[in-house]
Amino acid sequence: MHFSTDQQTLDDLMIFGKPGTQSVYELFNQAQTQGGARCIEALFRYPLADPEAINNRCTLIRYLGEVLTDFPFHREWFDIIEAYLQQTDERTRLAVRETNLSERLKSMIATDPQWKQVAAGAVATGELLAALPAFVNRLLDNRHPLLTSMIAPITHLLADAELGRIAAAPVKKNLTPPELAERDSLFRFKKREAIKKVLTVIYQLDACLAVAKVARERGFCYPQAFSKEQGEVVMEDFYHPHVPGAVANTIHIHPAGNIVLLTGANMAGKSTLMKALGITMYLAQMGFPVPAKRMCFAVREGIYTSINVPDNLSRGISHFYAEVLRVKKVARELGAGKYLFTMMDELFRGTNVKDAHEATVVLTTAFAAKPNCMFVVSTHIMEAGAVLQQTVDNIQFVYLPTEMDGNKPVYTYRLRNGITADRHGMVIVRNAGILDLLNRNKTADTL
Repeated sequence: MHFSTDQQTLDDLMIFGKPGTQSVYELFNQAQTQGGARCIEALFRYPLADPEAINNRCTLIRYLGEVLTDFPFHREWFDIIEAYLQQTDERTRLAVRETNLSERLKSMIATDPQWKQVAAGAVATGELLAALPAFVNRLLDNRHPLLTSMIAPITHLLADAELGRIAAAPVKKNLTPPELAERDSLFRFKKREAIKKVLTVIYQLDACLAVAKVARERGFCYPQAFSKEQGEVVMEDFYHPHVPGAVANTIHIHPAGNIVLLTGANMAGKSTLMKALGITMYLAQMGFPVPAKRMCFAVREGIYTSINVPDNLSRGISHFYAEVLRVKKVARELGAGKYLFTMMDELFRGTNVKDAHEATVVLTTAFAAKPNCMFVVSTHIMEAGAVLQQTVDNIQFVYLPTEMDGNKPVYTYRLRNGITADRHGMVIVRNAGILDLLNRNKTADTL
């Protein structure tokens, strides 16, 4: 079972973002190695759709964060070893019988800097091997079945007669040329794949420790996944991880109310709440800790959003038509019978209010005929909510209120049940002083 999404959803939720922006990936990308960072990126690009796999990853990350608070190896080793293992040209192999630099240069095409890089790689690889027994012993008292499986390539390497001998020997800072040549032949040409598998495990450990650190420092919780057929999501006190002082909310989506219609005035926080909801769901599908107090959920086979749909004037696509194409894309995915989580923010805001009202009612009614899926639809057209309240049974109605402090709107960002009656657009226009500026200019023109 595979998880599906698309670039629009990744952009809406700022999963990767653009350079200089706050992305969800950058929040978690605290790996000590480049390989660990690549591993975290891969986890973000390929969420899971199997509850057992999700729960296992959550368990492993939490467990590693408890038994290993810090990365247990020298981070500078890994760039050296990576570059070293990539050199597989036989002409760069260190000769066993070399006794001095002159003879090395005669027998190798490699230049002196290349020889130094090979020698440094052999030394760093040896130092890493020497650190592995202590690392494994550190975990012996707290061994978990998932961890045992994960570090199997390390235990296999240590059981190898040749590599195990080097790992068990005292670390030597100054190796003789014959010793370097022997290790180089062993590391790069004879046992290269075994060492690369160990590097992969260490990068996975690095990624897990980085994620666990974020969870520990930010107080994120580890979600629990259920089968997709249960059709239920409970998020208690979830919030947007990039909003300072974000207000937490609780939501419960279930089969009898698999559609959530979110209403609220402009600036009440609908889009931010939907992004927080989408980010939390996406992280949960990855088996990552989430910005919430508690979460349990039925896994989804995909997440699709329509929040910040751009126009494309070079292709003659207006904002309204871009919205139409986006809804068509989501409808195609829904028609495939998948168990999806879908969010639509302000359906068809690019057209007139009458058409947007009608489209919101028609599409939300069609969504109601998809019991396998979950939907969150937002609108500031309260009349659409009133119609749906009378015609569709499996909709939950929630809203973000706007309170007035005199003529000043105050936004609580806290969900309430029902449909809002707030209309404060003109209040905001007047408070901005726009009418005063226009009237002042009009008065000046008549003088």
